[in-house]
Amino acid sequence: MSEDDDLNGVAEISRTEPEQAAVPNGTVSSIRGTPCVYYDGYWIRKYEVPADKDAARLELIDGLTKRVFHHTEPGINTPGYKLESARAAYERESEPERKRVNAAMLAGALLNRGSDIFGMIFRMKQKGIEITDQNELLLECESCFLEALDLGRQVRHYSGEEGLDELWGEPLKVFSMPIAQYYESRYIKIAQTMAAIDEIARKLSDVLALSPAFAPAESLLRAYAVAAKHEIETMKTDPVIFQVWPEFVATGNELWRFQAAPEGSGLGDELVRDGNRLIREGKNLMEWIAFARIPMPATTANFVRNCDAFITKADPEIAA
Repeated sequence: MSEDDDLNGVAEISRTEPEQAAVPNGTVSSIRGTPCVYYDGYWIRKYEVPADKDAARLELIDGLTKRVFHHTEPGINTPGYKLESARAAYERESEPERKRVNAAMLAGALLNRGSDIFGMIFRMKQKGIEITDQNELLLECESCFLEALDLGRQVRHYSGEEGLDELWGEPLKVFSMPIAQYYESRYIKIAQTMAAIDEIARKLSDVLALSPAFAPAESLLRAYAVAAKHEIETMKTDPVIFQVWPEFVATGNELWRFQAAPEGSGLGDELVRDGNRLIREGKNLMEWIAFARIPMPATTANFVRNCDAFITKADPEIAA
């Protein structure tokens, strides 16, 4: 079976949609040749826990540290060696918004310092140097990750929307959890993120159903939601990413380019423009969530309110 077979067809689409039958969490099965594990309504692509736990932990912490900075506001990727300068600037600042940014920069320094220390610990272990649980370096590493998590609550997403404080906790999870337990927590978070994608798609579908002018966007929306869920579950080291990523980008571009015309819509020009804007907002939100692999509940709730407001405004025109 080719990688393309793994991505196409009704069976593959249904795999990333909510499961109706009762299936125990943690159930493992092969679906069209893809190893999957079931959590909270979704069959998710399953990956084996690496045999070399220390190397896996190092790789995960390094990757998750980079992921934090990829999804957060610019200018906060402070090198770990500048930690004391970042802390001094944070403690000096009193103006609230500037202090928030200084907190973000300090969080960045702490995260990088923790990641740097863990890399040193790994290399020492590789040379046969015993590192106990009470080792000073190990305790400092944990302290850095804990403080970064606390300060990370003040950091915003690169869009300017809500913060993604959960991302700051991921390196700490890898540091403190058995690797197998971390993988399980990842599947639970993926299921929650898939559910967020479905919530946005369902609400946007309610908007599209109001007018025949929006009807052609329904299939584009569905394709993008499916592609987004594939992107969420796929590790970047998996060769199937070379099929998953182009599908995600291409379907997103198609949805973004959609433009409903006022003619024959049954809606006024302003409402058609508002509907087109909601399509793009929904596309952006699904993209942000898929990239970060965590839900954005505040931003999603705001989008749902905007959709509901559009429906309320459109109903009288449709009924007229």
